[in-house]
Amino acid sequence: MQISYYLLGLLVLWILALTLVVVWIFSFLRGLTREVEKNNLVEVLKDILEKEKVNTQSIKFIEKEIKRHDEEGLLHIQKIAFVRFNPFREMGGNHSFALALLDGKDDGFILTGLHTRERTRVYAKEIKRGKSPIELSSEESKALILAQKNR
Repeated sequence: MQISYYLLGLLVLWILALTLVVVWIFSFLRGLTREVEKNNLVEVLKDILEKEKVNTQSIKFIEKEIKRHDEEGLLHIQKIAFVRFNPFREMGGNHSFALALLDGKDDGFILTGLHTRERTRVYAKEIKRGKSPIELSSEESKALILAQKNR
């Protein structure tokens, strides 16, 4: 007799658990098909797939734009270094300079200004991939190295 009460209790618990699961599934599906009252379920799913297709195209376009901006960003001056020096021992002060201006690919130029009592001369040397086809002075080399470290 006790075993039958025990089995009856288990059966009631099992039916209650199954009822709760069925109610949860029903409410979940009802939430998914809330918009179906206006159209049929196939139309709702087609609409969702079309929106997903548009979103995928938009994401691809945004990724291309980001890549283009990253590539263009490498072409702008990003690395700068300024070194002051005195090339002539008879004059006081560091009035001469070397200014390195490089982009993200280490292309750019170095401006060097040599100051004397009579005049200041300015020279420009091209830099490609971090190297110059023209020999650099020690101050220009220092400016180039400092600019390359500035990231």
